[in-house]
Formats: sequence, C-alpha cells, structure tokens
Amino acid sequence: MKAVICEKFGNISDIRWKDVDDPSLNEEDILIRVLAAGVNYPDSLIVQGLYQFKPSTPFSPGHEGAGIIEKVGSRVSGFKEGDRVFFLTNYGAYSEKISIHYSQVFLLGPHISFEIGASTFMTYGTSFHALIQRANIDEKKDLLVLGASGGVGLAAIDIAKSFGCRVVAVVSNKEKASLCEKYGANKTIIVDDKQDEKALTDILKSEGSFDIIFDPVGGNLSLPALRTIKWGGVFLVVGFASKTIAKIPLNLPLLKGCNINGVFIGRFQKETPPLFLQNTKKILQMINEKKLNPHISVVENMENASRVLENIFNRKLVGKAVLVNKDILAH
Repeated sequence: MKAVICEKFGNISDIRWKDVDDPSLNEEDILIRVLAAGVNYPDSLIVQGLYQFKPSTPFSPGHEGAGIIEKVGSRVSGFKEGDRVFFLTNYGAYSEKISIHYSQVFLLGPHISFEIGASTFMTYGTSFHALIQRANIDEKKDLLVLGASGGVGLAAIDIAKSFGCRVVAVVSNKEKASLCEKYGANKTIIVDDKQDEKALTDILKSEGSFDIIFDPVGGNLSLPALRTIKWGGVFLVVGFASKTIAKIPLNLPLLKGCNINGVFIGRFQKETPPLFLQNTKKILQMINEKKLNPHISVVENMENASRVLENIFNRKLVGKAVLVNKDILAH
C-alpha cells in the first residue's frame, strides 16, 4: 500500500507519498481502506515536531478519516467487512489503509459522504464539545469567533446558529468575511492582528460584549477578545493558529468573573468516551437533518498532502480541506 510518510521531523515539504507495508491486524483492531482523510492544523505541526506529542518516526500523519472496513479482529463486535465508517486517531490517516482499535471507529450513515465523515471529528467534534460541554451554549448567548473562516471556526458558527445565537466572526480579509456571512454569521469584523492591543480591543468592542469567546488563533487577538467578555462569560482556548500562545494577566478573569476553559478533543475522547460518542451521534443526526452543513473548500489527492499542509500552516486555507484516495470515486 501507499501512505504519506514523515521520515524525520522537519520541513512539511519533506513528507513523501511512498510504498509501505500493509498494517497488521490485532484481535481488537479494525482494518480500514481509507478513502478520505481530514486535514487539520495539528497535522502540520506534528510533521515538524512542534505538536504536544511526537510519534516515533517514520509515521503517517492524519488525525481523522473515513473509509470501508476490510477486516475485523477476532474480538471485535458491532462491525463487519464492507461497513462504511469514520475514525479518529493520533496519526496515520494519510494512508491507503489503517489498522485501528475498534473504540476509535464509528459507523457512517449511508447518506453522509466519506469526505464529510473524514472532516467531522476535529472540526465539528471540537466545536460541539467546546460550545456544549465547555460553554453551555443556548439561544440567549452572544458568541465571538476568532479565526472564523477556518475549519473549527466555521463549525462553531454553524453549531451556534443552530442554537439561535448571535455570532460575530473575526477574519483577516473580505473573502473570509463573505464565507462566514454565507455560513450565518450575523456580523463580520476584518482585522489585521499585527495592530497594537488597544486598536484591536477598540475594533472588537465596537460590536459589543460577548458571553462566549471562541479562540483557535491565540497570539495578539486573545487578550483584546478577552476584554470584550461579559461578566460570567466563557473564554474557550481552542488552539494557536497564530503560532503564538498569548499571555493572559490573571486580573482580567477576576474583574470579569469569567472562566477560561481549554478544549482538547483527543483528551476529551480518552477521558469521557460515552459523552464523546453521544456528541458524535448528535452531530451526525444534525447533519442528516440538515441542521448542520459542513463546509469543505478543498478536496485534493492524498499524494499532494504536503502542499495542503503548508497552506493550512501558513493560514492560507479557507474552510476545511480533505485528502482523498483516487478510488473514492468508485464509492
């Protein structure tokens, strides 16, 4: 089989699509023919050795994917050969096949495409967990979304609008603003995050104050955004696409009476599997009912993974990207 392989940590351009051995199948594993894999910002960090954990090299990146079961281990029940499934893993999705523990595999309904299935966990799973469990969202809440045109940002807008919330999206240009408006944002704010803190704070405050701040960006935007939070609000730390972790003065949470809550979908899955499964089923139900509408902006052959990863790392990608193996067209 073939897979995208990182031989050693370094430049994204160094990863290669190459022949490797087929994965082995343990008794509690499922062997999946991968038809699609979601592209996420952490994938670009892992191959550079910049993520919070480092796999042993060589390895194939990719946190999520979808495909068809080829074999099931002797101690696996509830799955069979030929089932359409999607999965979440630490790495390994950018490949033609993956062998993965059954607890990380979920059935994919017949009406949901492999591309959508492969792009659900890291964007909608993260944003759903953030807004539901970490922020207790409801229709009365005002939400500020930073980096709103990215995968998790668009998912946050989509989920919040399904609850009837007012959503203000923060982006860096008109193209991204237009996409967020089409996705349901009530208002968009175009900012240059290289501006000083006071200027950024004044711009964000021009749209009022917010019950929830959704921040997958970090850097210079975090502190100005926190200054807009309402008393008792929730600031969601989702990621650091700016490549800079903001330093927050702790007098602000004191003065605002607010919570700063971290959002880490991988740890959430590990610590609370039943709730993770409940969220996953609810997301699929809402997609089937057209209450949620995942946006995929880029579909690219898996052999071109390095180009897509470089674009997401350099914040040139709008929306969600998916890598596909060529035989997906047969399904």
